[in-house]
Amino acid sequence: MDPFRRRALVVLKAVFADGSLPLRLIFWDGDAFDFAAAPTVAIVFSRPGLWRALLKGDFALLGDAHVKGELVVEGDLTDLIEIGVRLSKRLEALSAFRALKFLASLRLRRRSLERDAANVRRHYDVSDAFYCLWLDKRLVYSCAYFHDGDEDIDRAQEQKLDHICRKLMLRPGEALLDVGCGWGALLQWAAERHGVTGHGVTLSQCQFHHAKERLSSLHGKATVALRHFAELEDSAAFDKIASVGMYEHVGADAIASYLKKITRLLKPGGAFLNHGIISPGGARRGPSGGDFIERYVFPGGSVSSLAVLVEEMAKVGLEVIDIEDLRPHYARTLMLWSDGLEKNREHAIELVGAETFRIWRVYLAGMAYAFDHGFLSIAQVLAVKPEGGRPARRPWTRAHQYIF
Repeated sequence: MDPFRRRALVVLKAVFADGSLPLRLIFWDGDAFDFAAAPTVAIVFSRPGLWRALLKGDFALLGDAHVKGELVVEGDLTDLIEIGVRLSKRLEALSAFRALKFLASLRLRRRSLERDAANVRRHYDVSDAFYCLWLDKRLVYSCAYFHDGDEDIDRAQEQKLDHICRKLMLRPGEALLDVGCGWGALLQWAAERHGVTGHGVTLSQCQFHHAKERLSSLHGKATVALRHFAELEDSAAFDKIASVGMYEHVGADAIASYLKKITRLLKPGGAFLNHGIISPGGARRGPSGGDFIERYVFPGGSVSSLAVLVEEMAKVGLEVIDIEDLRPHYARTLMLWSDGLEKNREHAIELVGAETFRIWRVYLAGMAYAFDHGFLSIAQVLAVKPEGGRPARRPWTRAHQYIF
């Protein structure tokens, strides 16, 4: 082993003198180094530059190498993520989860309908068959809702759909808008079980075609359009509006215009539910251009703190009446998604290729860890629009939200 590498490893091992880092490093020349007696994770470096990237804390370069297959990871992915966090903390390097917290530093973008559409399609139009491998049977790609944490993903997602409908106090005959409707699960559930007339919009070609086919059996009670929500006519046509997992696509710099549009679409006295990822901190933040997620998974994504969202709602005249933090629910959801992808590894590689599989493997497991450890959170914020110059009416309690 060359002297420089040996010295660096001695220093690293001294940092973890308690032998608690279950990691093995395997180098391009066949040398190997264990940090503990029984390592559970091995990182295989194919070239010297990747080893130097680890010492520098250059996790962006390491992420690129993993996607390209130049950096091989053997062992449990959750253990690897834990090791990455501990390494970064001990070495005082860049946070290993700066890529996962696509909230690291605000970067204002020139947004457009065309760019938003391109970003959405890059994320969602991977392959419907690929999503079917690890999502629930209804293809709900957002945080599920658990009553005890032991439910399977199918039941937990149905509980989420009904929780949203109850929270919005849907009534037969009301008009519901689903902004960023995905594959149409919420629209179908709301129309069939709560008697509303629903309309959804999406920018994903795959989701649009799937949702259109799914909703065709409802004979016009629920429809979907392939268009940007900003293109909808300002007619205050909807009694209720839901935005589930779409807020992250808006961008921190466009929250105000997003909420202004929602308010114009909502009838006086109507309710709006925003279900989206938030920053646990207090600052308005967004992604840096070199982040792994920004580059490979979620281009253009950006979220703000809960405080910013609530403040912006107040500015457009919406009155917030309910806030529910779902961080543990999303950690559990992502763990189930990650497990589902791992179980279908070979089929996933057949569908999308080894490189895309590696991207999503790291993304899902990493996000599960991020939510479980509080790097990220998610909240449902319910607001109402005043009517006749007076605050909208509301129930005295939250009893309508729950089934006892």
